[in-house]
Amino acid sequence: MMAFSLNLQDFLIPLLQIIGVNIVLSGDNAVVVALAARSLPPTLQKKAILWGTVAAVVARIILTFFAAKILLLPFLKIIGAGLLCWIGVKFIINDDEKKNITSSGNLYAAIKIIVIADVVLSLDNVIAVAAAARGSVPLLCISLIISIPIIIFGSVATIRLMELFPFIITLGGCLLGWVAGEMALSDSSINDLVNVHYPTLLKVIPFFGLLLVLICGSILKKRTNALHKS
Repeated sequence: MMAFSLNLQDFLIPLLQIIGVNIVLSGDNAVVVALAARSLPPTLQKKAILWGTVAAVVARIILTFFAAKILLLPFLKIIGAGLLCWIGVKFIINDDEKKNITSSGNLYAAIKIIVIADVVLSLDNVIAVAAAARGSVPLLCISLIISIPIIIFGSVATIRLMELFPFIITLGGCLLGWVAGEMALSDSSINDLVNVHYPTLLKVIPFFGLLLVLICGSILKKRTNALHKS
């Protein structure tokens, strides 16, 4: 009886920790899902959110098992940061897109963006989840399954907010720029150098990433609108 109690405790405590980690770390992912699906009609929105999230979680499971080795690869996070910045810029460019998209191609495009951005955003998240799981494969799988409803609920709520307050779309793009700046500095090729010799960059570069996405997105949006009017 005592052994069963201890085993249950060893399972429940990490599980609760994992749930907490998922709630805290799934916010950025939910924003990306909402940004990618917002311009689709309601029926396609639901499909993009569901299938995009499921596909992203499957990719995250694969990433988790190889995370320790993958995250040591130099320049990986810098490349990921560049991808996040570009995705953020694309969201700002299309922030006034109307809900007139009905083709399956755009559904697949939204799902593709969701998967790519989610995997990039999860480069750091998987380490926290893997640590909380303490090497338990069942706990790891349960934790990633738990993240599905969290992201789906968060993305649906974010889409509703975007419909009421469109400026949130721009804020979401800027958020990706900020996260990209933080991610670039945590790359294994420069992390130690920055922490020891240039700690100020830890505050400057994320803000620079935010400005980069905002400025590039705004400029390209104006050019795109001008081309459509001409």
